[in-house]
Parts: sequence; structure tokens; C-alpha cells
Amino acid sequence: MAAKKTTRNPDLIRGVGKYSRSKMYHKKGLWAIKKVNGGKFPTHQKKITSTPPTSKPPKFYPADDVAKPLVNKHKPKPTKLRASILPGTVLIILAGRFKGKRVVFLKQLKSGLLLVTGPFKLNGVPLRRVNQAYVIATSTKVDVSGVNAEKIDDKYFAKQAEKKQKKGEGEFFEEKKEEKNVLPQEKKDDQKAVDAALIKAIEGPDLKDYLSARFSLKSGMKPHELVF
Repeated sequence: MAAKKTTRNPDLIRGVGKYSRSKMYHKKGLWAIKKVNGGKFPTHQKKITSTPPTSKPPKFYPADDVAKPLVNKHKPKPTKLRASILPGTVLIILAGRFKGKRVVFLKQLKSGLLLVTGPFKLNGVPLRRVNQAYVIATSTKVDVSGVNAEKIDDKYFAKQAEKKQKKGEGEFFEEKKEEKNVLPQEKKDDQKAVDAALIKAIEGPDLKDYLSARFSLKSGMKPHELVF
């Protein structure tokens, strides 16, 4: 059995000790501790775990809710390109305005989208961005080493914001005529430069006819058995 702990100052009755306060002062040897420390008890500095607040919190809270922006800690991962899609691969677009058109893949942009072109002179598909989920990669490839598309990035396709002008009283009820989107001359020149280098790499009438033709399924064709 464990020995019972004995106190230096046992209670005669509850709350009243056998020895007085001065007697216990000498019995515990507190006088020796003060003597060593110059007549004072040693003090230990407390460790500060948290920094004290620099400013006091407000006593009153605002009546209206204050909107706080959400912090997005998620870092997007770069989109992984399919192994079958390489620079120069002929792709078939499956959705959108140019559905069924065959285009040439030039490079992948930072957004993960694919930069493709018809070229425009052959099938009317200009430089545009396409999601790789909506294309079929074929086994046909074109040499695009001579095509310079370094200046074309995601900002190249950004739309310019139009400045809204205040309408007068007379113009308020007038119908606004629809204005056609005019392509800047700089983008037209870029399209011509890319197409000129790409058409040189497309040799033979068979490949030109292949890019010009629209892809479609006919009756009796099984998509899962097709080899592109």
C-alpha cells in the first residue's frame, strides 16, 4: 500500500493548524530563500502565449451587415492535356458554332483551352479557343513548326468593355440600331500570318479537301468502331 502523505502543519481542528504562521515560515526554510535572493522571493516571468490587442474592440456593432470578400484558398491545378492531342493534330469540333469542322491544334493556353484554327481560308474557322472535352483527336497531323503563335494568349480573346453614355430625353425612347462587331485590323493580320504559314505545311489536295469537309455521321455508321 502507498504511504499516506503527511503535512508539515497538521490541523488541530478543521481550519486551525498546529503551528503558527511565523513557525511555518522558519520550518519551511523561507528565510533561507530570501537570504540568498537579497531579502526578496525570486520572481519568474510568465510566458506570453498570445499578443495583446493593439486596439480595443468597438463597444457597438454596426446595424447593417458588412459584406466581406470570400478568400479562395484553392489553387487551381493546370489542365492536363490528353496524350492524343499534340501540336499539329487535326481535331474535330463536336459542339458550338463550328460543330463538325476539322481544325488544326496549335498550342494549349494557360487557361487550359486549346488554340485552334481552320485555317480560315480553307473552312472558315478563325483562331479560337476550344475545350478539349468537346473535340475528337484524329491520327492526321500537320507540321506547325513554322507557325508563330506566341503573341496569342487568353487576353488576346478578351472583349473590350464599351463606355456607356448617358442618354438625353429625346434619345431615351429611340431604338438603338444594332451595330455589327467589326474585327480589328490587327487580328485580321494575325489570322493571315498564321494561315499563310499553315497552308504551306498542308501539302497535297487530299489534306486540303479533308480539312474543308465537314464531319458527320451517316446511317449505318457506328461511332465506337470508327478510327479517326
